[in-house]
Amino acid sequence: MKQFLVFAIPAIAIMFISSESGIRPQDIDSDPDIKVSRPAYLKRHPKVLFDEAHFNVHTSGDRSKAFAELITNDGYRVIPGKEKFGRQNLKGNEVLVIVSALGADRETNPEAAGNPAFTEEECEVVKTWVFQGGALLLITDHEPTGAAARNLAKRFGVEMSNATTMDSSPDNHMNGCDGCMRFTRGNGLLDDHPITRGRDPSERIRGIENGVGQSLSGPPGSIAFLKLSDMAYDELPGGKRTSAAGRAQGIALRHGKGRVVVLGEAAMLAGQGPRPGQKFRRWWLDYPGIDNRQLALNIMHWLSGLLN
Repeated sequence: MKQFLVFAIPAIAIMFISSESGIRPQDIDSDPDIKVSRPAYLKRHPKVLFDEAHFNVHTSGDRSKAFAELITNDGYRVIPGKEKFGRQNLKGNEVLVIVSALGADRETNPEAAGNPAFTEEECEVVKTWVFQGGALLLITDHEPTGAAARNLAKRFGVEMSNATTMDSSPDNHMNGCDGCMRFTRGNGLLDDHPITRGRDPSERIRGIENGVGQSLSGPPGSIAFLKLSDMAYDELPGGKRTSAAGRAQGIALRHGKGRVVVLGEAAMLAGQGPRPGQKFRRWWLDYPGIDNRQLALNIMHWLSGLLN
């Protein structure tokens, strides 16, 4: 991990901050807005398996707690997944959520954190489950999460940079943070998809802001609903820079009877915020032109078949 992490220096708020003294954990928003005025599911409650068996940086009980509670209030039934993926523990679930899985505990064994988080057998099980009608939300972040999730992402034709992605255009990132991307209809980086349209005009996404993540590319037929501009670039581990033009941080695709959404940054759905005294706003709370909270709901609605 680099020394500027997910809210970028000087206003880093979400991921880990490395220092000579060790690693300081992310902040967890203590008062997220998890109310849902129009729940999607009142009678039926789709089961969501939330992966917590792969050294995940985010789980349903801490850094993604607000997201888990939000979708629970929308009518989903969230179940923490404490076991490796197999046919039996995926059976009966409609959506599998994986957030920032790693190959090892990054605090005690950082050198191995970028190792594959999933066995080849697990990857095949998930691929088959999705093909037969399951839905996968695979959320990654900057290095080393891309390296850790590559073998699973490749099963769906998604390639991960395992880099830190930035954009040199001031129109495409938050002030003071080149890696904190802004995707809006105005800058052309928010593409049309059922996820960005929602069920009606009240759920239409106007803009999204995120923290520092990695870039992705999807297979033919996939939709990059969070696109990167021609000014975007990847800073790879070791410092080398390559263009990220034509790549994305949000991809949606179909696989057989199932659906997949892959995100290249985790904080946009996490409900976290800046530390006391920092001036950055929380991504989670909606404010004029930015709809991260609605994005979380729309993604789940598309994955569970509510949006077509």
